[in-house]
Amino acid sequence: MSGGDDGNSGYGHRRFRRSRSHFRDRITADGRDGWPVTADRYRLVVSRACPWASRAVISRRLLGLEDALSMGIADPVQDDRSWRFTLDPDDRDPVLGIRFLGEAYDRREAGHPGGVSVPAIVDVPSGRLVTNDYQRITLDLATEWRALHRPGAPDLYPEKLRAEIDTVMAEVYEDVNNGVYRAGFARGQEEYEEACAAVFRRLELLSARLAGQRYLVGDTITEADVRLFTTLVRFDAVYHGHFKCNRWKLTEDQVLWAYARDLYQTPGFGDTVDFDHIKRHYYQVHTGINPTRIVPVGPDLAGWPTPHGRERLGGRPFGNGTAPGPVRAEEEVPARGRP
Repeated sequence: MSGGDDGNSGYGHRRFRRSRSHFRDRITADGRDGWPVTADRYRLVVSRACPWASRAVISRRLLGLEDALSMGIADPVQDDRSWRFTLDPDDRDPVLGIRFLGEAYDRREAGHPGGVSVPAIVDVPSGRLVTNDYQRITLDLATEWRALHRPGAPDLYPEKLRAEIDTVMAEVYEDVNNGVYRAGFARGQEEYEEACAAVFRRLELLSARLAGQRYLVGDTITEADVRLFTTLVRFDAVYHGHFKCNRWKLTEDQVLWAYARDLYQTPGFGDTVDFDHIKRHYYQVHTGINPTRIVPVGPDLAGWPTPHGRERLGGRPFGNGTAPGPVRAEEEVPARGRP
């Protein structure tokens, strides 16, 4: 999710196009791009509001990379200069010492295109951005960072299932992850209706798929589930109203609502979700489609911790591994962001 690209007032007035990540270096076990996997060298910068960044937050926690990869959390309400560290003392990231994520981008390349987006991984010693490739970061955390995974970490991208996972993720990305944005930022009725129709067509297919199996691919949580979850958990809170994806609510689809609650209640998922950050970001930043910046009081979040009944479908959430331990005190979601 980008900031500083034509200003927040441009949302809904300029043609929506999901740009490819400009900085696509990879941090790998062999360091072939010049960035070897090394504990304590890099910092993951995220916003809890952003679904693309939330993928990395969830993966980092599931894989137990907290000791190896520190995390900075940006203010959910960025300004036109980019994501801000106004949640930290002196309005500076305590590790990078910068006020705006854009400073790390500028140290990498002055006049870079594409705005300033999260998730971003920054090289701490140099203060330079390494990558903002949201499609690749989590896959590399799951594969290239294995030596630093916690004991019992799940395999989120099992090799024997990668072809199927890739297919499912591509469909979910096109119609759901990105589809809600194409609907929300549409500039005309036809453009909106086409995007909205694709969103719900895909959701209905996913509902049918998940009616008979607990997870999207195989019998364990994979990267595919992480990517679908980050959209579903935001659906009723922002996409239904703010983005006009309102044919029905998530809570009105029995299968998807149970699936989303199952994941939400799984350690590593719901304990990373901040509904306060989510709502304030969308409603206060996208002034092109919500000029009043009023944040709605709903929806009621009380249903998220309720029983889901998905255990009857079997499945092993973490495969042969184990659940992550408790959330670190400094990374706990504040009470106002939880149900």
